[in-house]
Amino acid sequence: MEYSHNGKLITFEGCEGVGKSTQIRLLAEYLERRGIDALFTREPGGTALGERVRELLKDESAEMFPETELLLFEAARCENTRRVIVPALEAGRLVVVDRYIDSTTAYQSFGRGLDRRDVEYLNRYATGGVRIDLTIFLDAPPFANTSRSASDRMELAGRAFHDRVYAGYRAIGGECGRFEFISTREDKYATAREIVAALEKHGVLT
Repeated sequence: MEYSHNGKLITFEGCEGVGKSTQIRLLAEYLERRGIDALFTREPGGTALGERVRELLKDESAEMFPETELLLFEAARCENTRRVIVPALEAGRLVVVDRYIDSTTAYQSFGRGLDRRDVEYLNRYATGGVRIDLTIFLDAPPFANTSRSASDRMELAGRAFHDRVYAGYRAIGGECGRFEFISTREDKYATAREIVAALEKHGVLT
């Protein structure tokens, strides 16, 4: 069952090191200049509990089974969705989330090898079926736009893992109509303009 709302929910997805944080920052600056009220949150995170889970999931010394990792992501998502995202959507606001359900499908199913049906069931359970209006996928191979070294559990998972995640994202995006594939090969400001154009095309910025 899909949960309907009055606001707009936009998600940003992409592999590690493709410039996602930069593009979210540039979008926030653009919306502020336009006087558009928007709520920005991230996953895992967004709430006090979610940020504690984020620290654990990123801790390279924390060993855990893939199933444990999945459930931690979903627990943080459940809190963020119910405490932060849904109230903002019900108030008619624009909500921008740095990673959401597609990350979990790409990373935990395609990357870790967990059954996709189980992952997608838990995604629906954690979110209550909240509808995503548009997903901006920064379409570049992992670590394509960064020179920094890997520094947390997910980044240190290995090249083969991240290649599977990238392939997973492209598969997910090809199956649904809400993905906008945005290349990050150009100048970051050119990419930012493409993102704004995509939001306008989908009626998000009205």
